[in-house]
Amino acid sequence: MQAALDHFGRIDAVVNNAGILRDGIFHKMSEDDWLSVISVHLNGSFFVSRAAAEHYRKQESGAFVHITSTSGLVGNVGQANYAAAKLGITALSKSIALDMQRYNVRSNCLSPWAWSRMTSSIPTATPEQQAAVEKLQRMTPDKNAPLAVFLCSDAAKGVTGQVFGTRMHELILFSSSRPIRIVHKAEGWSPESIAEIAMPAFQAGFMPLDTSETLFSWDPL
Repeated sequence: MQAALDHFGRIDAVVNNAGILRDGIFHKMSEDDWLSVISVHLNGSFFVSRAAAEHYRKQESGAFVHITSTSGLVGNVGQANYAAAKLGITALSKSIALDMQRYNVRSNCLSPWAWSRMTSSIPTATPEQQAAVEKLQRMTPDKNAPLAVFLCSDAAKGVTGQVFGTRMHELILFSSSRPIRIVHKAEGWSPESIAEIAMPAFQAGFMPLDTSETLFSWDPL
């Protein structure tokens, strides 16, 4: 942060883009693979943002763009560490947006689809994996830059606390977690009445065990 101040004289935008992958099925994931991914993605986003926050507060302006992923927003197999970090980043961003709105500071998330050095480690052992990687390779990082630049600019005034996605030439606005259904029982609940009444009432609103690939099943446009 000090190097940026020395070079530019002030800080107006921060893009938390650092990332690594240490994929593995959950019951085989090592402590090091968990901690290293959390450290780079989630802790890294906090520390860089925290370093900029005091400058933003004093000048009463500034923008954060935090890179999240559908691995956390939706789900992917073999990415418990990455998914947890990336979904945690969305909560961090919302908290920053709430805490710093009084200083005209904006904080948003961007979930990009792109082929990069990080995603080059995605396995291609099966035909399905090979097909998924071929689609991803068509989505180059330059497709994500315009939205990141917009979110950092004065044109994005009033846009804060949101989660966006970029997929080829598609722009996506993601929802946040909100109550879907509520059931009430005046005399209270027991495990038996929950099984008999509450779960059947909730079931139609259950989220499926889908993944990013199954949810976004069409070819990128």
